[in-house]
Amino acid sequence: MINLETPRKFKAFVNQAHQVAAEMLRPNSRRYDLAEHEYPVELDMLAAMVDGLGASGTGSGAGASGVRRTAGAEDGVVNGSNLSSVLSIMEMCWGDVGLLLSMPRQGLGNSAIASVASDEQLQRFEGVWAAMAITEPGCGSDSASIQTTARLDGDSYVLNGEKIFVTAGGRCDAIVVWATLDKSLGRAAIKSFVVMKDTPGMTVERLEHKLGIRASDTATIRFDNCRVPAANLLGTADIDKGFAGVMQTFDNTRPLVAAMAVGCARAALELTRDLLADAGVHVDYDRPTARQSHAAATYLAMEADWEAAYLLTLQAAWMADNAQPNSLQASMAKAKAGRTANDITLGCVALTNTFGYSEHHLLEKWSRDSKILDIFEGTQQIQQLIVARRLLGKTSAELK
Repeated sequence: MINLETPRKFKAFVNQAHQVAAEMLRPNSRRYDLAEHEYPVELDMLAAMVDGLGASGTGSGAGASGVRRTAGAEDGVVNGSNLSSVLSIMEMCWGDVGLLLSMPRQGLGNSAIASVASDEQLQRFEGVWAAMAITEPGCGSDSASIQTTARLDGDSYVLNGEKIFVTAGGRCDAIVVWATLDKSLGRAAIKSFVVMKDTPGMTVERLEHKLGIRASDTATIRFDNCRVPAANLLGTADIDKGFAGVMQTFDNTRPLVAAMAVGCARAALELTRDLLADAGVHVDYDRPTARQSHAAATYLAMEADWEAAYLLTLQAAWMADNAQPNSLQASMAKAKAGRTANDITLGCVALTNTFGYSEHHLLEKWSRDSKILDIFEGTQQIQQLIVARRLLGKTSAELK
């Protein structure tokens, strides 16, 4: 394997994240998987610790919310909050993906705010736990088909519509809602709005029962003449500069989801290697796979796939830290890591047989948790479409 050295300034922080995953997240993983919709109270203390690390500068980029582009250093090489975020997320999701997604003030909406908010908005929404609401009953991967509307009325926008599959939607303090100012204008009119949870007209309709990440609640939310201050529109109200700014969120959040997949897959690989060793299967890194057992060769192939996903994720995050356009790399990382995590966790279940399929170990849970990582923040198919457009120089109208 290629072992890249963790930047020295991140080593202590990454080690802390692994310790938290090992001592807090992993031991509670099965409990909150079985107790779906029960709030993991242990996370309050963890969130306070992450806040303290961020405030002290020790843990810049702690958790899922530490993403914001900067101009970059004069020498053009920066290991910043995007890279530290993906490194810490990998460790935390080695512990449990659902619990990470349940951490206060670490929602995907926080990443959206960090990515495109003004300095004034950053300060105003500091400390807010924000979920992200994009998907609708009739609109999944094609965000240009969003039907939720935002109509300007005086100094407020009036929102109407329904959002589904909102991660942490029942627990958060605010929702970052994607809505259109004018349906006839398509993508150009889509904006994102920060809607505080106590806003009249916003209702949490229900919480979903899910295959995986059960520790994290997933909500359906309705907006019925919900008035939002105009100052809560993220970015610019200029339609000519609309959708590109909104989509910039994904360039920062897709590497984070890729990091979740990398962490989950690594957990499965490590446990599987131990179980294979207990069964007398030796994985020899110095011998060609053709001269090893089928189980060992299969394991090595999965590990190679994991490494590719890992390196792509680091590249996408590093580019964001250095103010380099990374839409292609972000989609490549998300596509590769999401699919690889599915393949690896299911492959590990197959290799370990009854141990993998039973609840004696967490392998079966990781195989369930990993599926969502190939779906949300843009499905596998959408990521491949984005990659194709970028590589071929095609627009969304030219290549659908």
